Amino acid sequence: MRIEEIPAEITVIRSRRKTLAAEVCPDGSLLVRSPMRLPEREIVRFLRQKAAVIARHVERQQARARELGGLKPYTPEEMAEMIQEAKQRFPARTAHFAALLGVTCGRITIRSQKTRWGSCSPSGTLSFNCLLVQAPPEVLDSVVVHELCHRIHPNHSPAFYAEIARVFSDYARCHAWLKENGAALIRRLPQ
Repeated sequence: MRIEEIPAEITVIRSRRKTLAAEVCPDGSLLVRSPMRLPEREIVRFLRQKAAVIARHVERQQARARELGGLKPYTPEEMAEMIQEAKQRFPARTAHFAALLGVTCGRITIRSQKTRWGSCSPSGTLSFNCLLVQAPPEVLDSVVVHELCHRIHPNHSPAFYAEIARVFSDYARCHAWLKENGAALIRRLPQ
Protein backbone atom coordinates (compact mmCIF):
# COMPACT_ATOMS: atom_id res chain seq x y z
CA MET A 1 0.00 0.00 0.00
CA ARG A 2 1.18 3.56 -0.76
CA ILE A 3 -0.10 6.90 0.54
CA GLU A 4 1.56 9.84 -1.21
CA GLU A 5 1.78 11.93 2.00
CA ILE A 6 3.68 9.17 3.83
CA PRO A 7 7.26 8.54 2.62
CA ALA A 8 7.36 4.86 3.57
CA GLU A 9 6.49 1.37 2.51
CA ILE A 10 3.23 0.46 4.28
CA THR A 11 2.37 -3.07 5.38
CA VAL A 12 -1.11 -3.89 6.69
CA ILE A 13 -1.59 -6.76 9.11
CA ARG A 14 -5.15 -7.79 9.84
CA SER A 15 -6.09 -9.62 13.02
CA ARG A 16 -8.91 -9.97 15.56
CA ARG A 17 -8.05 -6.64 17.13
CA LYS A 18 -10.75 -4.00 17.54
CA THR A 19 -8.72 -0.86 16.82
CA LEU A 20 -6.54 0.52 14.07
CA ALA A 21 -2.91 1.38 14.87
CA ALA A 22 0.19 2.47 12.96
CA GLU A 23 3.75 1.65 14.03
CA VAL A 24 6.97 2.99 12.53
CA CYS A 25 9.50 0.15 12.25
CA PRO A 26 13.27 0.54 12.93
CA ASP A 27 13.99 0.57 9.17
CA GLY A 28 11.55 3.47 8.63
CA SER A 29 8.74 1.43 7.09
CA LEU A 30 5.19 1.64 8.46
CA LEU A 31 3.25 -1.27 9.92
CA VAL A 32 -0.53 -0.82 10.17
CA ARG A 33 -2.47 -3.17 12.41
CA SER A 34 -6.11 -3.41 11.43
CA PRO A 35 -9.27 -5.24 12.47
CA MET A 36 -9.93 -8.20 10.19
CA ARG A 37 -12.96 -6.83 8.30
CA LEU A 38 -12.19 -3.12 8.25
CA PRO A 39 -12.51 -1.85 4.65
CA GLU A 40 -9.29 -0.64 3.02
CA ARG A 41 -10.82 2.81 2.43
CA GLU A 42 -11.10 3.21 6.25
CA ILE A 43 -7.41 2.36 6.62
CA VAL A 44 -6.52 4.90 3.91
CA ARG A 45 -8.73 7.53 5.55
CA PHE A 46 -7.04 6.89 8.92
CA LEU A 47 -3.56 7.16 7.38
CA ARG A 48 -4.37 10.37 5.50
CA GLN A 49 -5.83 11.88 8.67
CA LYS A 50 -2.61 11.08 10.60
CA ALA A 51 -0.24 11.60 7.64
CA ALA A 52 1.64 14.65 8.99
CA VAL A 53 2.45 13.01 12.35
CA ILE A 54 3.26 9.65 10.76
CA ALA A 55 5.50 11.30 8.15
CA ARG A 56 7.51 13.08 10.86
CA HIS A 57 8.03 9.81 12.74
CA VAL A 58 8.91 7.92 9.55
CA GLU A 59 11.46 10.55 8.49
CA ARG A 60 13.03 10.58 11.97
CA GLN A 61 13.31 6.77 11.98
CA GLN A 62 14.71 6.69 8.43
CA ALA A 63 17.35 9.28 9.41
CA ARG A 64 18.23 7.18 12.43
CA ALA A 65 18.54 4.07 10.21
CA ARG A 66 20.88 5.97 7.84
CA GLU A 67 22.89 7.20 10.81
CA LEU A 68 23.37 3.63 11.98
CA GLY A 69 24.76 2.74 8.57
CA GLY A 70 22.66 -0.37 8.23
CA LEU A 71 23.06 -1.44 11.85
CA LYS A 72 19.76 -2.08 13.58
CA PRO A 73 18.88 -0.93 17.08
CA TYR A 74 19.52 -3.51 19.77
CA THR A 75 16.54 -5.80 20.27
CA PRO A 76 14.97 -6.20 23.74
CA GLU A 77 16.60 -9.64 23.88
CA GLU A 78 20.05 -8.21 23.07
CA MET A 79 19.57 -5.51 25.71
CA ALA A 80 18.60 -8.13 28.31
CA GLU A 81 21.67 -10.22 27.43
CA MET A 82 23.98 -7.20 27.74
CA ILE A 83 22.50 -6.28 31.12
CA GLN A 84 22.95 -9.87 32.36
CA GLU A 85 26.55 -9.98 31.15
CA ALA A 86 27.24 -6.58 32.72
CA LYS A 87 25.79 -7.77 36.04
CA GLN A 88 28.35 -10.59 36.00
CA ARG A 89 31.39 -8.66 34.76
CA PHE A 90 31.21 -5.33 36.62
CA PRO A 91 31.21 -6.64 40.20
CA ALA A 92 34.29 -8.80 39.56
CA ARG A 93 36.23 -6.01 37.83
CA THR A 94 35.14 -3.50 40.47
CA ALA A 95 36.34 -5.77 43.30
CA HIS A 96 39.68 -6.30 41.55
CA PHE A 97 40.40 -2.59 41.06
CA ALA A 98 38.90 -1.51 44.40
CA ALA A 99 41.49 -3.72 46.11
CA LEU A 100 44.31 -2.16 44.05
CA LEU A 101 43.10 1.34 44.91
CA GLY A 102 42.32 0.55 48.54
CA VAL A 103 38.73 1.81 48.30
CA THR A 104 35.27 0.42 48.96
CA CYS A 105 32.06 1.01 47.10
CA GLY A 106 28.36 0.60 47.73
CA ARG A 107 25.87 -0.92 45.33
CA ILE A 108 26.62 -1.46 41.65
CA THR A 109 23.80 -0.64 39.24
CA ILE A 110 23.65 -1.37 35.53
CA ARG A 111 21.81 0.98 33.17
CA SER A 112 21.43 1.66 29.46
CA GLN A 113 22.24 5.35 29.32
CA LYS A 114 22.65 7.64 26.35
CA THR A 115 24.96 10.17 27.99
CA ARG A 116 27.14 8.37 30.57
CA TRP A 117 29.44 5.39 30.71
CA GLY A 118 29.53 5.39 34.49
CA SER A 119 28.98 7.42 37.62
CA CYS A 120 29.87 7.38 41.30
CA SER A 121 27.51 8.82 43.88
CA PRO A 122 28.74 10.48 47.10
CA SER A 123 27.54 7.41 49.02
CA GLY A 124 29.69 5.13 46.84
CA THR A 125 27.03 3.66 44.57
CA LEU A 126 28.59 2.92 41.20
CA SER A 127 26.52 2.92 38.05
CA PHE A 128 27.73 1.51 34.74
CA ASN A 129 26.37 1.52 31.20
CA CYS A 130 25.54 -2.00 29.97
CA LEU A 131 26.84 -1.05 26.50
CA LEU A 132 30.38 -1.30 27.87
CA VAL A 133 30.19 -5.08 27.48
CA GLN A 134 30.33 -4.40 23.72
CA ALA A 135 33.67 -2.58 24.13
CA PRO A 136 37.08 -4.23 24.51
CA PRO A 137 37.61 -5.54 28.09
CA GLU A 138 40.28 -2.95 28.86
CA VAL A 139 37.83 -0.15 27.98
CA LEU A 140 35.31 -1.54 30.46
CA ASP A 141 38.15 -1.69 33.04
CA SER A 142 39.08 1.93 32.33
CA VAL A 143 35.55 3.09 33.22
CA VAL A 144 35.58 0.98 36.40
CA VAL A 145 38.91 2.53 37.45
CA HIS A 146 37.68 6.03 36.59
CA GLU A 147 34.59 5.67 38.80
CA LEU A 148 36.50 4.03 41.66
CA CYS A 149 39.04 6.87 41.64
CA HIS A 150 36.16 9.21 42.41
CA ARG A 151 36.02 7.45 45.80
CA ILE A 152 39.42 9.08 46.47
CA HIS A 153 39.07 12.31 44.47
CA PRO A 154 35.45 13.39 43.80
CA ASN A 155 36.60 15.63 40.92
CA HIS A 156 38.68 15.56 37.74
CA SER A 157 41.80 17.15 39.19
CA PRO A 158 45.40 16.27 38.23
CA ALA A 159 45.52 14.16 41.42
CA PHE A 160 42.47 12.20 40.19
CA TYR A 161 44.16 11.38 36.86
CA ALA A 162 47.44 10.56 38.65
CA GLU A 163 45.52 8.00 40.74
CA ILE A 164 44.08 6.45 37.57
CA ALA A 165 47.56 6.26 36.00
CA ARG A 166 48.92 4.55 39.12
CA VAL A 167 46.73 1.46 38.55
CA PHE A 168 45.76 1.74 34.87
CA SER A 169 48.45 3.05 32.55
CA ASP A 170 46.40 2.48 29.37
CA TYR A 171 43.63 4.90 30.36
CA ALA A 172 44.26 7.51 27.63
CA ARG A 173 44.01 4.93 24.83
CA CYS A 174 40.81 3.45 26.30
CA HIS A 175 39.29 6.90 26.76
CA ALA A 176 40.11 7.66 23.10
CA TRP A 177 38.45 4.38 22.04
CA LEU A 178 35.23 5.43 23.80
CA LYS A 179 35.36 8.90 22.21
CA GLU A 180 35.78 7.35 18.75
CA ASN A 181 33.45 4.35 19.00
CA GLY A 182 31.05 5.02 21.87
CA ALA A 183 28.58 7.07 19.85
CA ALA A 184 27.99 4.14 17.50
CA LEU A 185 27.08 1.93 20.47
CA ILE A 186 24.75 4.55 21.93
CA ARG A 187 22.99 5.17 18.60
CA ARG A 188 21.91 1.52 18.61
CA LEU A 189 19.99 1.92 21.87
CA PRO A 190 16.25 1.41 21.33
CA GLN A 191 14.23 4.62 21.47
